Amino acid sequence: MKTLPTLRVATNPVRSIALAAALVCGAALLPQAHAQFRAVPPANALTAPAPAPAPAPAAQGTPRIYLADAIIAVVNNEVITRQELVERLKQVEQRMRNQNIALPPQPEFQRQMLERMIVDRAQLQLAKEVGIRVDDTMLDRAVARIAEQNKMTLAQFRAELERSGTPFARFREDIREDIIMQRLREREVDNKIQISESEVDNYLAAEQSAAANQKEFNVSHILVRLPENATPEQTAERRRRAEEVLRQLQGGADFAKLAATYSDATDALTGGDLGWRSPERLPQLFVDAIGSMKQGEVSPLLKSNTGFHIVKLAGERTPSVMKGGAATASVQQTRVRHILIKTNQIVSPSEARRKLTELKQRLDNKAATFDELAKLFSNDLSASRGGDLGWIYPGDTVPEFERAMDALQPGQVSEPVESPFGYHLIQVVERKKDDVSKERQRLIARQAIRERKLEEATQDWLRQLRDRAYVEYRFDNADSRS
Repeated sequence: MKTLPTLRVATNPVRSIALAAALVCGAALLPQAHAQFRAVPPANALTAPAPAPAPAPAAQGTPRIYLADAIIAVVNNEVITRQELVERLKQVEQRMRNQNIALPPQPEFQRQMLERMIVDRAQLQLAKEVGIRVDDTMLDRAVARIAEQNKMTLAQFRAELERSGTPFARFREDIREDIIMQRLREREVDNKIQISESEVDNYLAAEQSAAANQKEFNVSHILVRLPENATPEQTAERRRRAEEVLRQLQGGADFAKLAATYSDATDALTGGDLGWRSPERLPQLFVDAIGSMKQGEVSPLLKSNTGFHIVKLAGERTPSVMKGGAATASVQQTRVRHILIKTNQIVSPSEARRKLTELKQRLDNKAATFDELAKLFSNDLSASRGGDLGWIYPGDTVPEFERAMDALQPGQVSEPVESPFGYHLIQVVERKKDDVSKERQRLIARQAIRERKLEEATQDWLRQLRDRAYVEYRFDNADSRS
């Protein structure tokens, strides 16, 4: 949820096969029998702290009483204050405006954000219980790497943050929390995923038969979450809510806005967009649904153990070069290098494109070499190697990078290419054919199976964590500032 550059664990972004899992943050209005929910405050109740009334003249010797920040939610043994929510709302609202995503109605926006904060708080509490810590030395190294990726000294980076209105101390703690939650998920979810040899065998067989018809799908989704062990009444209430969303979509409503308003998934505030995915990187429930859909259509309600889903098929395509999957006996390898400009609150997408366009002109005019410019400007650990990523198999990079790479001839440099990591200039150095060993085939299959399982397992884990947390809403107190 940060609007500033966040730490990435992968040291080489374009070589990471797995994408970040789509995580669930519960939005149950009655998550447990003992969780108290009061009416959502008026739309302007949380947007700014109400000025405290001027104190009446105090009698001689009577102390003055000043009102403190209001508590709006209790999560287990900790509180979330109104000011914390206001600050987070401002950050996310700015990000959504920058991405041209329509803002949901203010009460729904507040509810979505508060629920995300509740789930984050529950994760941090669990991490503390199990002993996950990030000390200041480790945090300093992480922040220094972020500054380095933005081509700044730590002092320059800190000054830029302060100028943008983000206190450096708050930014440091946000990064600390990001690392802690990532390590917690690795401990609680990633390391517990089991993949059997029979699953790998079945995957390889399925890939063999489907290789000729491989496609990628641009998918968006909306999730109306079910509490763990939901009662029939809770299930019926959530189904009605999902059906109302579907009715609005069928009436022509904007999918992204409804996702931001109603979806309980963590990608809700980005319009529910999952991007381009091959079938093995989608839950099987989604794959089964989109198989009979046309571009632009939305699915009927899809029920899983996490809740009710609505899927939109925004696009469909056949990759120009097939993935280096299990069914391929011989594949093309590409030696490639790149210059990466990451986008964040400091570097906008237009600024990143402009900078790379200038670098491309310098390359075209032979005013500099690719190696020189990569070492000077790339926000990637490959910069020290002149941007060299080595030999890459199909499927080793994110789809956007791979498509642009595959369209280039050896020696050719691309125009600026957008990916989830920022903008790239890509140069293909050379290509060769190489046989895929059985070991690599099985490794690729395991990675694909893990990715699919990880997404579903993370959603289920976060749902359970949210439902088991004691949550008490204090909107009444927030309104009265008591």
